[in-house]
Amino acid sequence: MNPIFLHLGPVTIHWYGVFMALAFLTGFANWIVLGRRAGRDAQFCSDLLFWVMIAGLVGGRIAYIASEFRDYAADPRQIFAIWKGGLIFYGGFIGAILAVYIFARRHHIAFLALLDFAMTSLPLAHALGRIGCFMTGCCFGAPRQNWPGIAFPAFSPPWDRHIELGLITRQASCSLPVHPVQLYETLWNLALYPILLLVFRRRKADGVTTGTYLLLYPLGRFLLEGLRGTERIYVGPISTAQLVSLAMMALGAMLLLTRHKNPRTD
Repeated sequence: MNPIFLHLGPVTIHWYGVFMALAFLTGFANWIVLGRRAGRDAQFCSDLLFWVMIAGLVGGRIAYIASEFRDYAADPRQIFAIWKGGLIFYGGFIGAILAVYIFARRHHIAFLALLDFAMTSLPLAHALGRIGCFMTGCCFGAPRQNWPGIAFPAFSPPWDRHIELGLITRQASCSLPVHPVQLYETLWNLALYPILLLVFRRRKADGVTTGTYLLLYPLGRFLLEGLRGTERIYVGPISTAQLVSLAMMALGAMLLLTRHKNPRTD
């Protein structure tokens, strides 16, 4: 996998940046289509996209830097090298929700109604973002000798990690084959996208779409976390990401229950 898409003179364009841009544009297109029925025009959607994009990137980057603080403290310049990858989804998710909340307050819109609308684009955008992770080699899986194990080239994140663990030497031209968990998560998100669209179109209460996402996405993340090969922080037998996934699933279940008992649609 080559993380570089192309060179334009002194400018280097990375695949990660390409797929991040595609993720936001695809999410925006989805909002445009759904917004026609909800009376939300392109200007409304573009304004929402801007704030969600900024807050999501900042939240995801802060979470990643916090998790890898030792490395960034040694070379602070790398904090801004976002084109190399380095976002934690749950950090970006929290940042994006805060942006939706502030946007809803400023435009006098019911928060859950706007969050449901925003949530429909998330699996589609996330699926593309994970392809960007795959092309860069970040968020890689545990070693897997047989299919569908994929080896990444020298100087990629899996190669660095396997050297650190003593699994390969610096003379190795590639990493050990690993689970392409980025692509597994892409497939999970692509499966979730039509489900959210169906729930959104048939919803009888605000918050049902959000509750469905909070229940289903973390389930896949919890299961796939066991196949990750990156260094993880554990709380007892489970990683912090799995712990957050369980908390999100509980929140989603509670949201669905409360919305069922007290339906309200914008």
